[in-house]
Amino acid sequence: MRLCQELDRLDAYDFPLPPERIARYPQPERDASRLLVVGEERFDDRTFRDLPALLVPGDLLVLNDSRVIHARLFGHKATGGEVEVLFERLIGEKEALALVRASKSPKPGTTLHLAKAFTVEVVDRHGDLFHVRLRDDGTLFDWIERFGQLPIPPYLERQPEETDETRYQTVFARHPGSVAAPTAGLHFTEPLLAQLQNQGVGLAWVTLHVGAGTFQPVRTERVNEHRMHAERFVIPEATVEAIARTKAAGKRVIAVGTTAMRTLEGAAHHWGRLRAGQGETDLFIRPGFRFQVVDALITNFHLPRSTLIMLVAAFAGYQRTMAAYRHALAGDYRFFSYGDAMFLPQRYDTDWAPHETH
Repeated sequence: MRLCQELDRLDAYDFPLPPERIARYPQPERDASRLLVVGEERFDDRTFRDLPALLVPGDLLVLNDSRVIHARLFGHKATGGEVEVLFERLIGEKEALALVRASKSPKPGTTLHLAKAFTVEVVDRHGDLFHVRLRDDGTLFDWIERFGQLPIPPYLERQPEETDETRYQTVFARHPGSVAAPTAGLHFTEPLLAQLQNQGVGLAWVTLHVGAGTFQPVRTERVNEHRMHAERFVIPEATVEAIARTKAAGKRVIAVGTTAMRTLEGAAHHWGRLRAGQGETDLFIRPGFRFQVVDALITNFHLPRSTLIMLVAAFAGYQRTMAAYRHALAGDYRFFSYGDAMFLPQRYDTDWAPHETH
């Protein structure tokens, strides 16, 4: 019970991170990133291109094929005040939900002139998000892609550059809709994927459009009081069938990234079992969560006090996760979106008794 209470405290997931450990640019080669293999008794320092040696025929990688859109735009209100708009979710050809940063929050009916090119009108507000509607011809997606910026993470502390156009997308990105990359997938190259398939490792796909909530800090000192933003997902029938075959053969379902993890476990949690379909998930995976689908995880090193490190702690166990982060810090690993990766090759016993998740 005491450990349960301790792990419900936000500061349990804090750790000192020197600013120089944040990878502000990607490695010259995607699969040259380092890979920390987190075993039950030891850690193994590898490189990402060693991944094929860690998998066996019949294992299945589940990857998120969402594509990052040019969702960040700058402009002004009709009164002249500057605005920054992040289009988090397109909800039609001419409508979207967006985060709007301005000196004063815009009211319904306010027009926003963006990139000196097109105009949207604020319809209403839903919590942190504003419902906006395009007032020009064409589709909002086309205007965004033509004039918007790629929304690289704020902790990079720089403007997007030409290299980000390719390196802040996975090589298998197909379905546009994310405002942040599924970063565990950034380490894969097309030759590496081909090598994995040639040795009998399966590939399956889900789509989860990553929202701006991935960067939202946890503002409650009690972890269980935090509420996640909902994100849209699609699970194809072929993926469900591939997972069933993998399980039947006694092999591993390996989630590539926390987004793939949340898609699979979120669907199974909300529907009672994994099935094909589409929907939304606001599942908060934290220590005590009962996993139903995923057997192993590939993920990057995440921000202190974030929901993402809590997810890893739920999967690998709190003590093991924090020890892995201490090892990475001592070993000069690179952190966050353009940083290095870790491989949790199996699900371990967690540190405390399960509780209900919302």
